[in-house]
Amino acid sequence: MSRKKEKKNKDGKNKQYLSGKVDMTGSGAAYVVVQGLANDIYVSRDKTKHALDGDTVRVLVKDIKANRPEGRIVDITERAENTCSGTLQLLQNYGFVRPDSQKIPHDIFIPRNKLNDAADGQKVLVRITGWEEDDKNPSGEITQILGMAGEHATEMNSIIEEFGLPHQFPDKVMKDAELLHKTIPASEISARRDFRKILTFTIDPADAKDFDDALSIRRLNNGNYEIGVHIADVSHYVREHSAIDEEAVTRGTSVYLVDRVIPMLPEVLSNNLCSLRPNEDKLCFSAVFEISPEAEIKSEWFGKTVIHSARRFNYDEVQEIIDGKADPLSGEILILNGLARKLRKIRMRQGSIAFEKTETRFRLDEQGAPVEVVFQYSNEAHELIEDFMLLANRKVAELVGRHKNESQSGKEGEAERAGKKHKQVFVYRVHDVPDIEKLEKFSAFLHKSGIKTNFHLSEDLPSEFNRLIEGARAKPYENIVNMLAIRTMAKAIYTTKNIGHYGLGFEYYTHFTSPIRRYPDMLVHRLLYHYLRYGKTTEERNNLEEICKSCSELERAAEEAERASVKYKQVEYIAMHKGEVFEGLISGVTDFGMFVEMKANKCEGLVRIRDLKDDYYIFDESNYCIKGKRTGKKYQLGQEVSVKVKKTDLVRKYIDLELVNR
Repeated sequence: MSRKKEKKNKDGKNKQYLSGKVDMTGSGAAYVVVQGLANDIYVSRDKTKHALDGDTVRVLVKDIKANRPEGRIVDITERAENTCSGTLQLLQNYGFVRPDSQKIPHDIFIPRNKLNDAADGQKVLVRITGWEEDDKNPSGEITQILGMAGEHATEMNSIIEEFGLPHQFPDKVMKDAELLHKTIPASEISARRDFRKILTFTIDPADAKDFDDALSIRRLNNGNYEIGVHIADVSHYVREHSAIDEEAVTRGTSVYLVDRVIPMLPEVLSNNLCSLRPNEDKLCFSAVFEISPEAEIKSEWFGKTVIHSARRFNYDEVQEIIDGKADPLSGEILILNGLARKLRKIRMRQGSIAFEKTETRFRLDEQGAPVEVVFQYSNEAHELIEDFMLLANRKVAELVGRHKNESQSGKEGEAERAGKKHKQVFVYRVHDVPDIEKLEKFSAFLHKSGIKTNFHLSEDLPSEFNRLIEGARAKPYENIVNMLAIRTMAKAIYTTKNIGHYGLGFEYYTHFTSPIRRYPDMLVHRLLYHYLRYGKTTEERNNLEEICKSCSELERAAEEAERASVKYKQVEYIAMHKGEVFEGLISGVTDFGMFVEMKANKCEGLVRIRDLKDDYYIFDESNYCIKGKRTGKKYQLGQEVSVKVKKTDLVRKYIDLELVNR
C-alpha cells in the first residue's frame, strides 16, 4: 500500500495520507490496515465516508507516530465484492436486509425490482451494489433465498454463504477422484520402507471419520525405541496442478461446523484411500525417530512408507489405559506416554507456553437442535499425540531449514542427497513475538491487581508466562490471567520466511501431520520429498508465498465460520433457558457492555451498560473494566457474576443477559 508525503498539522504532529484496506467493526467504526504499518488506523463511525468492510481506501492520519493512530477516510479507491446473508424485512415498495455479519453494521436497502420474489422474514443472500453519498444505507440486490430465518438448515446454510464456503465439489474433481487407483501396486510397496510388521495404531476422537496419522513403536536391541510418526501420503494421490489439487488450493482447509464437515478433499480420499483405517495397507510419508528412554533423539529418518494399522484407539480408551486399565497394548501405550511426558518437559524447559485448552461441542437431536453442551478437555491421551506430532513437525522443518547433512538408508535412498547446501524454499508455520504494547498493558493491569510479574525484567518471557499461568491455577484470577495472556499473542501464519514459532519455543516449525485437512501440509510433503530426492529448489515454487498467504486467510475464515456455527447453537441452546440464572465470568468489556461466559455451558451473552440502572457506567479500557461514575463500583474482566437470561436473538446470534444481585 502506498504512502504520501508527510506534512505537519497545526499542532506540529505528523500528518499523512495512507492507503489500506478497511476492517469494519460491529459498532460502525473501522480500522484501516496498511501494509508495513505496525498499528492499524482507527476511524470513528462518523468518519468512514460510507466505506465497507474490505474496501481499499485513502485515509488521512492525524499522527502517524502515535501508538494508536487515528484518522478519517477521504476516498474509496476500490470497492470490495461484498456479499452477505441476512434477514429480509419487507415493506410496501421496498425492503431492508439486516445482515448476519457484524462486519456490515448497516441494514441494506433493497429496491422493489431487486427483491427477486423474496418474502418477509426469509434469510437471503445479498450482493451490495453501492452506497451513494446522500443515502443513509447501502443498496443491494437479493441473489438467493436461503429459507425462513431461525430454522436450523437455513441458519447453517447462511453461515456457509456468509463465509463463502464451498457447497460441493465440481464434477471434474469428483470424476478424477473416482478414477484414482483403489489398490496399491506391488511396485509401489517395494519402493517404500515397509512398516507393516511393526506394531502401528491410530489414536483419534471417538467420532473421527478420517485418520491421517498413526504411531508405530518397537524396542531396539540397544535399549532405545524406534517411534514412527506416519502421516497419510496424500500427495501420492493428489498430483500437483490436477483438478483435485486446484480445488484443494481454493479451499485451503477443511471446515468443521457443529453439524457437518466441509472437507478439503473428496470423501474417497479423506475417508478411504488416505484414511489410516485398521487392518488395511496404507501409503504414508513418515518421520521415524530413535529415542532413548530419556527421550533423547538419537537419530531420525524421513521418507515414504507402507504401514498396516493393527488397531484404532480413541482418546478415552487411551486415557483409561494411562489411568491403569489393562489392555493387550498397555505396555506400548505407557512407553509412548512416558516418552511424551519427557518430550513435553524438555519442550517446556526450552520455551513452550502451556495454555489451557477446552473445546465446546454440542450433542444434537435428529433435527439438529442442541440438547446438551459437552466440554472436551485436553488430557494425557491428547498430549501424547500432540507431543509426537509436534516432534515430527519440528524435525521436518529443521531438516530443511538447517540444511542438515543426513545420511540415511532406505529403499528409495531419498535422503542421500538431502544435505546439499542450496537455498531451499519451504512452508513454515510461524508465530511472532507478543505485541509489546499489549504486553505492557497486560503487565500494568496485573500489577494493579496485585499479581506480581517480571515481564519487564525477564529475558525469558515464555518461562515467565508459564510461571504466571501455573501460579494462577485454581486461584480466583485464573481465568483473567489465561484470557489476557492469550490476547497478547500474535496469530500464527504460514509463510516461506522463517522467524520461528514463539508460542512453542521452536526455531523451526512447520505443519507436516494433517495433509487430509490442511493444504500447507500437502505442500510440505511435496517440498520435503523433492529435497530428499534432489536436494535443491525449483523455479516452480515462485508463487509459494502467495499460496501461504491465501492459506492463512482461508484458515482464519474457517475459524470464524466455526465460531459462528458454535455461537448459533449456543443461542439456540440458551433460548430454552430463558429466565434462568447462571453463574458466570466476565469474558470481555466494551464501551457498550460486558460479555459474560456462563460456567455451566460456556455460552457467552451480553450485559448492556444501558441496563445497569444503579449508576452511570464508563468503559475503562486500560483497566479492562466498566466503572460507576458516582459509586466507583467496578465490573472487571475475569470477575464472577450471576446473570439471568433476558432475551435471545437466533437471527443475529445474540444472548442478552441481566445482572442478578446475590
